Amino acid sequence: MKLSLCPQALYHLSLPEGLDFIASLEGVEALELPVHKENPWVDLEELLGGKAGEFQDLLSARGLRLSALSNHQEGQLLLGPHHSDTDRIHRGGPAEKSSFAEERLLRTGRLAAEMGVGLVVGFLGCEDYSRFFPWPDPKGWESMIPAFREKALPILDAYADMGVAFAQEPHPKQMVFNIETALESVEILGRHPAWGFNLDPANLLLAGVDPVVFAAELGDRIFHVHGKDGEVVRHNQARSGLLARGDWKRRDRGFRFRVPGWGDVPWKRLISEFVLAGYEGCIALENEDPLFDPLDGLRKGRDFLAPLLPRGKPRERWW
Repeated sequence: MKLSLCPQALYHLSLPEGLDFIASLEGVEALELPVHKENPWVDLEELLGGKAGEFQDLLSARGLRLSALSNHQEGQLLLGPHHSDTDRIHRGGPAEKSSFAEERLLRTGRLAAEMGVGLVVGFLGCEDYSRFFPWPDPKGWESMIPAFREKALPILDAYADMGVAFAQEPHPKQMVFNIETALESVEILGRHPAWGFNLDPANLLLAGVDPVVFAAELGDRIFHVHGKDGEVVRHNQARSGLLARGDWKRRDRGFRFRVPGWGDVPWKRLISEFVLAGYEGCIALENEDPLFDPLDGLRKGRDFLAPLLPRGKPRERWW
């Protein structure tokens, strides 16, 4: 296992400055690169148009590589929601938004293949996350399955043809948000070899799911991992629960995202399950912590996680 980094906390820096910072973090070897239109560092069309090599040269000059490309924002529109909340990503009706997401996901996959990374991390969305609750339709979640299968399978087939896999990030507001929906999705999609998961343990905590159990049950489908923590704020939980509304900086939130080591994720147990599953990929540091400076938070997360990563491989019993 190696450390990678999600760069959103560095977007106030120029691309060269941001890459320099990543290279300065001892033990961080890779970058998860977002390619949606709103990101300030790269342009998907320009990279596909011949500039991918220049970007890879910037990475190589700093001893870095890519762990994955990501496209969460635009991928969300494949299944929705398609109401006004997603107009900032792309304006239009449901069909227009879904077609836009399909096109952008396919182009992201093409770029991943061209850059030799072989993995896209992201969201595919869902029509209405509230359908997890059996009211007013007791089969609300199940009613979304046909569209999920119809829209996801052609993208996965195209990815497989390109030698690329898709890692869906389980998260509230996704078809896949817990262990049972992850297991069901594998079967719904015919155990497609290009379908797997980006395990973000903080997102799972937000859904009330133990990430260690997710890793134990779905280890062979974990293609990528986010190094993000989540804190259940016990003295606030009775008031807002896990699903507090509003600003992440609210002092009275019952849940907040944290950098690794400052929340409730049992990292030693989780990493042990990764080892047992044979996972040898990256854990990408992600700072969505409202309490720390962006750079300070990434440093703290690196300092916590780096010593926990196993070196070498397990051997036959020697004791």
